[in-house]
Amino acid sequence: MNPVRNMKKQKIDRFFLGIIIALILVGIAMFISASLGLLMRNQHTFYSVLISQLVFGLGLGGLGIFFCLKVPIKFWRKNAFYIFLGSIILTAMVFVPHLGFVHGGARRWISILGFSFQPSEILKFSFVIYFSAWLSWAKNKVQDFKFGILPLGVMLAIIAGILLKQPDTKSFILITITGITMLFISGVPWKYIIGIGLASVLLLGGLVIFTPYLRARVNTFIHPSQDSQGSSYQLQQSLIAIGSGGVFGRGYGQSIQKFSYLPEPQGDSIFAVVGEELGFVGSVSIIFLYVLFAFRGLRIANRSPDLFGRLLVSGIVILITAQSFMNIASIIGVFPLTGVPLVFMSQGGTSFMIDLIAIGIVLQVSKLQRENNN
Repeated sequence: MNPVRNMKKQKIDRFFLGIIIALILVGIAMFISASLGLLMRNQHTFYSVLISQLVFGLGLGGLGIFFCLKVPIKFWRKNAFYIFLGSIILTAMVFVPHLGFVHGGARRWISILGFSFQPSEILKFSFVIYFSAWLSWAKNKVQDFKFGILPLGVMLAIIAGILLKQPDTKSFILITITGITMLFISGVPWKYIIGIGLASVLLLGGLVIFTPYLRARVNTFIHPSQDSQGSSYQLQQSLIAIGSGGVFGRGYGQSIQKFSYLPEPQGDSIFAVVGEELGFVGSVSIIFLYVLFAFRGLRIANRSPDLFGRLLVSGIVILITAQSFMNIASIIGVFPLTGVPLVFMSQGGTSFMIDLIAIGIVLQVSKLQRENNN
């Protein structure tokens, strides 16, 4: 059966699907271009990364979309606790000898039968599922501290104990932002939202003070021209790449920075390659696609037939949008470097696959709301 024709029959939100297809196509094109520097240095690594991105990320993620279109939304709600618990255990397994391994100074990866992946990507998604299930179960009781703020605090404490030890501060920040926003959407009073927000800022401030690598990143953000060959190197090279792109860019595939200067051009720094090759116009167009994604996704959430669907879609959209703009903001120097990948573009087969599965759930909810409207 033709997949596109099948989607039309199911009456999913085709405008939202169009946005996703546009982001994926642009993302794959920019990923391949940004990876050319890696091809020149190490062909084996290039092909390994390309296969992971296209086969594991796009291939399995695409299958995940069609799977989610067939799975009732109540499946996620019914199994939310087990999904969350499983992801907690899986993420903690990075500390198991000979299973978890260190890369770039952090223990965030698991290797099984020669295949490696980052379980925190699954944890972020499972948190959204479980917290949506909890808030939809509590309903009007979320305004009570023990049904709203306290459960979130407990979940964040458990997650922090695992992620901050790796360390994976960026994932913890994204989960915290998403959780607080979901509380707001569920109707928790402003005083509680502000309170937990301030507590999170104080916690992050403490982490910055007592964690050398976070302190270095904040110092780089405050003094971007200091130590241009050391801690500020990535930011300086990113700004050079973006600045040299001008209004219309050097042209697709014509980036110079990706060959010898940008660290991880196919990874965290991919938006710098976008700026150099596509220029201001291309960069703003891609940002506009992410803005459209956020607005259309939240529109789907607002029209969801039930509270669980509304919270689930909102959480997914917030998580993906926050991560995308955190990456872009850090590359252009308006936010400290975080190391988060740009969704649908940066290297990362695990994150690509999980993000597409999450998109499948959003499309399933959009199908349900259209069925109800009919």
